[in-house]
Amino acid sequence: VGVPRCGASLHELNKALRIELNANANCVWQIQRNANQTIRLIFSYFKFAPSSSCKTESIKIYDGPSTNSPVLGQVCNDTDAVPVLQSSSDSLTFLITTNSVAFTRNFFVFYYYFSPETKVENCGGQLTGPNGTFTSPNYPKPYPEFTYCVWHIRTAKNSKINLRFQDFFLELDQNCQFDFTAVYDGPTTNTGLIGKVCGRRAQPTFESSSNVMTVVLSTDYANSYRGFSAQYTSAPLPGPVEPNIFLTCSSDSMKIVLSTSYLASLGYNETHLQLNDPSCHPVVTNSVIFSFPLASCGTTKKDEDQSITYTNVISLSATGGIITRQKSIQIIAKCKMENNSTVEAIYITKNNIIQNTTSVGRYNVSISFYDSDSFSKPVLQSPYYVDLNQTLFAQVSLHSSDPNLLVFVDTCIASPQPDFGSLTYDLIRSGCNKDDTVVTYPPLEHYGRFKFNAFRFLQSFPSVYLQCDILICDSNNTNSRCTKGCISRQKRAISSYKWKTNTVVGPIRLKRDLRSADHTESLTKADAEETPNLQQYSFYTLSFVVLISNIIIVVAVILKYHIKCQAGYGYQKIQSS
Repeated sequence: VGVPRCGASLHELNKALRIELNANANCVWQIQRNANQTIRLIFSYFKFAPSSSCKTESIKIYDGPSTNSPVLGQVCNDTDAVPVLQSSSDSLTFLITTNSVAFTRNFFVFYYYFSPETKVENCGGQLTGPNGTFTSPNYPKPYPEFTYCVWHIRTAKNSKINLRFQDFFLELDQNCQFDFTAVYDGPTTNTGLIGKVCGRRAQPTFESSSNVMTVVLSTDYANSYRGFSAQYTSAPLPGPVEPNIFLTCSSDSMKIVLSTSYLASLGYNETHLQLNDPSCHPVVTNSVIFSFPLASCGTTKKDEDQSITYTNVISLSATGGIITRQKSIQIIAKCKMENNSTVEAIYITKNNIIQNTTSVGRYNVSISFYDSDSFSKPVLQSPYYVDLNQTLFAQVSLHSSDPNLLVFVDTCIASPQPDFGSLTYDLIRSGCNKDDTVVTYPPLEHYGRFKFNAFRFLQSFPSVYLQCDILICDSNNTNSRCTKGCISRQKRAISSYKWKTNTVVGPIRLKRDLRSADHTESLTKADAEETPNLQQYSFYTLSFVVLISNIIIVVAVILKYHIKCQAGYGYQKIQSS
């Protein structure tokens, strides 16, 4: 176990790190090797300064070789989970920053390379039904090293889950840093940690607040024991009907759907509901539906470092009268735009009791070619046939109802293959023009625009495809990455963009390829039409040749006979008398 003071470059296949940091730290650890494998990174213990916030003190994890790579996740004081992150390649970076409070921070992190296609038998899965059992891999024999198993348990609606480990024996450690089992109250491992256990325990038990529970087993490279045998049962939930609420977030709007039966169980109906802006009314059918643009109906927007959060509140309260014995309820709906997804969360507050649900969506981003720099008429044909060195105009569009977002074209590469394999050519990289013909236009709200001259790849590739990485920022933040333009690798700092994605357009082909294709098609068609005439002409020609040949043969025979006859007579000189 290493104890690096502040940052390191790591190249081992696996390693565990104990990290101690004081105030005002800003340390980077880079994990990289040519392994053609994936990295699993586990923060099994972390202790930040008391009362620190995610803005002032955190661990940020990047999916790549530097802090310029896409953000994979963040760990801070209020992280309610044992963070386990997985890279998309053979490199990964994490940055730890601390605030100015005098306090010794402690972290334990370990990583290992693995092949995702390698499966461990009896490791995780879906468990349904009112009750069931499951065990760790190889139980009762020692569990394998570098194992990460996730079991998702789901029972009937309006029930809760009771989990009991009948036998439990993992590696012992005071903070459960090496081998551990974590239990979550909900469908994911991102939040809702009920408890983390290790060592030898006498039948640890856990209870969920709903019909969904998640169980994790994580092991390192040493000291394996027999693991566990677990059993779960379910029981009905007391009280009112389980909240039947759905939230959908898109880059344009927020949609909240509440069941009338749930409202009735609370003693309310649709007349008791209102958003932050009371003038926004729901549509009532079998459900109560609020659907509105992100930037309307009193929705608030908050810039939270690596994300943008839109929040609105549905208030349920009694109307009329002087007093009430009904509970006042708030449904807090949040759309969190983060990295390459939209995380949606609903919080229901009822006498300080909070319940939540989550789902996932995406921003809507597209790229198109236009016929001029006015960007008024898109090119609809595909493939797009152009002349060599012709100026092409490209526009990236964000389809969102929020007017306070800015689009920035970070990187654009060209390839002759739609899967962007090994052969690529940089047009734009990190906001910098890499091709002499590229001209980028200033960011304009939801549009990123640039132009370049058409080219072709050598080795007779017929097509060119374009793929662009797009950054989306809050336009009210004048210091965001979207306003910085070209930043060289040496000068680049922590990215302040809110979301990153890529989009593809193509293929582009040269017009001469189109003419060549048309000419070939015309020749083929003409040949097909002329084939019967050619066959008839060939028949007449052959007949004529045969007739002439016969005439020549007859003439030759007659001449030969005539010559032969003349050869039978002699010339005799007459003697004079």
